[in-house]
Amino acid sequence: MRARLPDHHLNAESKDVIRLATAVVGTLSALALGLLIASAKSTYDNAEVEMRTAAARILLLDRVMAQYGPETDKARQLLRELIEKRLSRGWSAETTDEPSAKARGEYQDIEAVQADLRSLTPKDAGQRSLHSRALEVSGMVAETHWLLVESGKEGLPWAFLTVLVCWLALLFTTFGLQAPTNPTVLSILLVCALSVAGAIFLISDMANPYVGLVHVSDAPLQSAIERLGKP
Repeated sequence: MRARLPDHHLNAESKDVIRLATAVVGTLSALALGLLIASAKSTYDNAEVEMRTAAARILLLDRVMAQYGPETDKARQLLRELIEKRLSRGWSAETTDEPSAKARGEYQDIEAVQADLRSLTPKDAGQRSLHSRALEVSGMVAETHWLLVESGKEGLPWAFLTVLVCWLALLFTTFGLQAPTNPTVLSILLVCALSVAGAIFLISDMANPYVGLVHVSDAPLQSAIERLGKP
């Protein structure tokens, strides 16, 4: 583009105006990039907390059922199968809810646990208290599942990201117009472009915290499944 433009388009006065205009766009791009990074990090952190909370609730539910008595053995086994299915089928709303072969959707598994709990007949005050607590915690586990389903399609605000990419493209275009053509300048511009692209990649990846390169660890559930079913 520089070779085709008339000389007066790139004289000192023109470059001053270009620098002022790109400073505005650069400031907006920096603010937008910072907001997207903060939003993606917040989404990732919330997913980590949800994972640990879900694992803790599952363990609590298993222990409450164990204290109730052997009548809950079937429900405890269903709970264990639910966690094994979650670990084997992944984390998207589609894989957790879509039946495959003889495997039911995850929501059907937790509803089966709740159905078994409702069918119990407590014999004394202690069992009545444990029965109520088990139903309460199972409801929390079911709520966690539906929160995953509802939030699974939120992801990144793509319109916002598209505008940001356009701003960044404009910035690098103006850099190229004003910069001398030599290997050092081209290398620096390439490194800067790759750095910004890497930041955008991390934003898009962290906005979907259960899949991708940067994803929430399933270690809490792996730890929970080792403790499930114990007397």
